Amino acid sequence: MEEKKYKTIIKNKKARFEYFIEEEYEAGIVLKGTEVKSLRLGNVNLSDSYAKITNEEVFLCNMNISEYKFGNIMNHEPKSDRKLLLHKKQIRKLCSKIQEKGFTLVPLSIYLKNGKVKVELGLCKGKKLYDKRDTIKQRDLDREISGY
Repeated sequence: MEEKKYKTIIKNKKARFEYFIEEEYEAGIVLKGTEVKSLRLGNVNLSDSYAKITNEEVFLCNMNISEYKFGNIMNHEPKSDRKLLLHKKQIRKLCSKIQEKGFTLVPLSIYLKNGKVKVELGLCKGKKLYDKRDTIKQRDLDREISGY
């Protein structure tokens, strides 16, 4: 079997702390040329970004891809909504899940897979304050056990 290569561009560490991740989905993303070039340089910010479903299409909102510094007047807009590519069946399933109380779609990471930019989406449920405290406590215990 052929081993697939992934090159992680950015991870949303805040999402894993703020939410319980129920399911994960891999989605393609529609980008312009200068956006891809800027992404490859790592000029992207996922904090406070989320995905929304409109007319059976999924859009990634509030993701900041900085302008490509070598771009010309045809450069992209940094905070525009970007369309995600998922199967209709997946979109319908996500739509029904989001209708439930407390669920949201959050981008967990952006990576390159076989030369294509992919987004890892998480179907997430928000953590309460005491859940976050438990997460911090568990992380500290793991750190002590490993010897750091």
